[in-house]
Amino acid sequence: MALFQQGSKPIGLASDHAGFLLKKYIIDLFDEQGIKYVDFGAYSTESVDYPDFAHKLGNAIENNECDFGIAICGTGNGIAMSLNRHKSVRAGLCWNTEIVKLIRMHNDANVLVMPGRYTTEKEAFEMIVTFFNTDFEGGRHQRRIDKISCS
Repeated sequence: MALFQQGSKPIGLASDHAGFLLKKYIIDLFDEQGIKYVDFGAYSTESVDYPDFAHKLGNAIENNECDFGIAICGTGNGIAMSLNRHKSVRAGLCWNTEIVKLIRMHNDANVLVMPGRYTTEKEAFEMIVTFFNTDFEGGRHQRRIDKISCS
């Protein structure tokens, strides 16, 4: 059974060292499912700076190379802050499926951010399935999204 119906573009993946092992689990899961992705790093548990990888993913979304992404750092906060500096990125930090569902339904989030130090593989699996199987509701939520960007 497929986790979700993928669009034509690959899913962007980004992490720092603290999110690397959870990202590796996701890569193995995507490989097993035949899901297309682009890995923007990090590529090991060696200490690195999360903005370097967040900006690669953010640029890919801005350049329409990816419609969606998954990002992971220790708490999820730093990588989410870096991603949200990109005008077309709406990255939501999540730690359970209820929040995941709401960032898709109400915020039309296009990047799922998870805290690598606090998320189990089982929780990540459930959040990924929820993220890619929940649609944006539109309506009054679109009006709010239109007010997010400052430029």
